[in-house]
Amino acid sequence: MHSLTAFGGPQGHFSMMLSTFVRQRKDVTEQELLEYNAFCQLLPGASSTQTLTLIGYKRGGIPLAILTLVMWLLPACTIMGALSFLLSYFDGQSFNNRIFQFIQPLAVGFISYSAYRLFKLSVNNPITRIIMAVASLLVYFLFKSPWIFPGIIIAAGIATNFSDKRIPQQGVPPKKIKWGNILIFLALFMLAGFLSETARKKEWPNRGVYNLFENFYRFGSLVFGGGDVLMTMMYEQYVIRPNTIQAEKNNPRALRMTQKEFLTGSGIVRALPGPVFSIGSYTGGMLLRKKGTGMHILGCVIGSVALFLPSALLVLFFFPVWNNLKKYAVIYRSLEGINAAAVGIMTGATFFLMKNISMDVTDGSTAHILNPLVIIATFLLLKWGRIRPPFIVIACLLLGWLI
Repeated sequence: MHSLTAFGGPQGHFSMMLSTFVRQRKDVTEQELLEYNAFCQLLPGASSTQTLTLIGYKRGGIPLAILTLVMWLLPACTIMGALSFLLSYFDGQSFNNRIFQFIQPLAVGFISYSAYRLFKLSVNNPITRIIMAVASLLVYFLFKSPWIFPGIIIAAGIATNFSDKRIPQQGVPPKKIKWGNILIFLALFMLAGFLSETARKKEWPNRGVYNLFENFYRFGSLVFGGGDVLMTMMYEQYVIRPNTIQAEKNNPRALRMTQKEFLTGSGIVRALPGPVFSIGSYTGGMLLRKKGTGMHILGCVIGSVALFLPSALLVLFFFPVWNNLKKYAVIYRSLEGINAAAVGIMTGATFFLMKNISMDVTDGSTAHILNPLVIIATFLLLKWGRIRPPFIVIACLLLGWLI
């Protein structure tokens, strides 16, 4: 029931967890849920998914944690995977898909609001303001660089550790932590990278499967800041990068999507309950759809599994050592910089995406005139309105159909 009714992103999900699993079912205490949520904020990946996984882990160990994860992902991932088939069918039937014409500016409006909301929470001192400003500029001007996102995240985490005045070390941290389990996560990360690069260089049959798994596993391992940062990384990977001259020369068979295809999926996912990371099912299916129905389905499965797998591994491997980890101030200092960088990434991406959406109001086109208005209206409705995100998406679909 939670997976079918949890709208509103991580913040909405948390309030529903508090109501369902604390007050109604009493699966966990309020203090436990707050601690789980705080712990998951320190990790990359989908925080709502990780928190629910920990609730299952607390009640029934690894088996129930895995079952909880599957039940949470299944509805949204199934619907988003089906959407990739639906859009492919429309293309094949020469369908006039004007109903989706305002989904792209809608998606930009959502990203801009997320940047604004996180700015108020994460950017509150000189160093975080500097990190955000630098990250915004780097993302805007170097969006096509494959190293820009991980580079910014790593640099930001280091930068906020040069001073210990804001977050001093309390007490003596433990001298030894058992890291054995995390080796499985790292080994899978390196194996995926090795197979993907080998498949590309040696032109293996169906090399796209290996590339897709590596891409999504990497996204799930590095994304801080939620679904909007994830979609920014995906946009760079599959829409911008494959169309650069160097990429065309070195990797002409790279996985790719059009801007319209990607932003349509990133807008529709807002109307669904469940994790925003379910965009992976849609994206994976769209990337392999031209290779036949079987590969299309496989792309949806890989897009779901590979993206959520790092989140599950990290939370289950790190949680047993959480009591020791939370004694290290360096963890919280790094998170301060990483969160500020996430705001900068979304801010830079907002302006980069806006320049790729037609807004020439002088050409007489109704859509071009309404595109900037949709972005502004979406932002304002999320900030001041009481309309829930799914209804904003439905309104944009109706607007596209009527105009």
